[in-house]
Order: sequence, then C-alpha cells, then structure tokens
Amino acid sequence: MKNIRVLVVDDEPLIAEAHRTYTEKVPGFSVVGVAHTARDAMAVLRTGEVDLVLLDLNLPDRHGLEVARALRAAGSGTDVLAVTSARDVGTVRQAVALGVTHYLLKPFTFAAFRDKLDRYARYRSQLPGSGEIAAQHEIDRAFATLRSSPHDSLPKGLDEHTLDLVVTALRSLPADSGLSAGELAGRIGTSRVTARRYLEHLAEAGRVLRISRYGSPGRPEVEYRPA
Repeated sequence: MKNIRVLVVDDEPLIAEAHRTYTEKVPGFSVVGVAHTARDAMAVLRTGEVDLVLLDLNLPDRHGLEVARALRAAGSGTDVLAVTSARDVGTVRQAVALGVTHYLLKPFTFAAFRDKLDRYARYRSQLPGSGEIAAQHEIDRAFATLRSSPHDSLPKGLDEHTLDLVVTALRSLPADSGLSAGELAGRIGTSRVTARRYLEHLAEAGRVLRISRYGSPGRPEVEYRPA
C-alpha cells in the first residue's frame, strides 16, 4: 500500500517542523510539503498530490477553514485534519460542516497525534477509493474508526505502550499477511499469552481479523491480520 501523502500547514516554522517530524514517525505516512500560508498551501494542493492536510486554522493571510472550503468547492478528495488552538464552538461547527476529518487541539502529545493518524489510515483502508460498499455495517465500522479511540477504556492489564508496539508490528506487515500470537510475541518481546490478549482486544474492536492458518497436522493456528 502506498504511503498517505501529507501536507503540513502552520504559520510557525518551528511548529510546522515538529508536525512534519511527528508525521514521519508514523508508519504509512510521508510529508510531501510544508506551507506557512494559505496561499502556499493552495499552491501545493492544486497539484493533486496530497491525501491529507494537517491544517492550522490561524494563518496570516486567510482562515484555515477557507482553505478547507476551497477544497470542497473544487471537488477535491483531499481530507483535512485541523490542528489548532481554536476552541470556539462556531469554528468547530464550521469544521464539521466542511467535512474536516479530525480536530486536534494544541498543545498535544505525540501519542494523541499518532492516534489521529492511525485512525485515519484505518478509515482509508476500510473505504477504498472506488467501487461499492457491500453492506451498512462496513460504512458504520469506517465511521466508528474515526470517532472512537483505540486507547479508550483499555481492559485491565493492557497498556497503551504495548498496544502501540502491537499495532506497529501489524501495520508493518505486507498486504494480506498476519501474525500468530507466538510470532507477535517474538517481535515485541512479550509472552505468547500477553500477545494474544492484545490481539484479542484488537479483534473485538474490529481492528484485526482472526484467520485460521492451516499447514501442519493438528489444530489450526489463529492468525491475526489488520482489518
């Protein structure tokens, strides 16, 4: 699968560089440009080479939502993740109306930032760029992926750091391949039982699929693949 191409837009060069660095730490994403004004952002967006914009709303020449509005008016399929300190309800409502995919308040941690990108990547994988959706539950699952956090209400005994390791290991796999609990344990340095607990948690959340793996005589092994 091709990397998701990201444009970082922020009027503060140091903050823009931090967001670029954060983005490039997340597997599956690559930064194709950095802009400090709405004008420069639109110039990059007109190339059609951007999948996702990390958009600051307080730009020196135009409000960031005007960039989002221009994208929609042009029929662009580029998605927008608002990265801003704007907390007023009116701005949030306008962002929703313009189809802003996520709204991330500054300041934030890398974990929160990565969570947004991970959910966006799963959303894109669940809704392909063309074709038809087979059933309502597929649409519901895609929208739920954007709304709910994978780290919300972790079962007792599970922690976010290990969950991040598990998710990263699964996302690094080639397409249509998976890992057994034992294989995952070897990769992230945990016991097989621990690895299975995290995999089962992800399976129950709809983030991985359980696949029976046949090959050796006896009971088939369970393989877990990204959904």
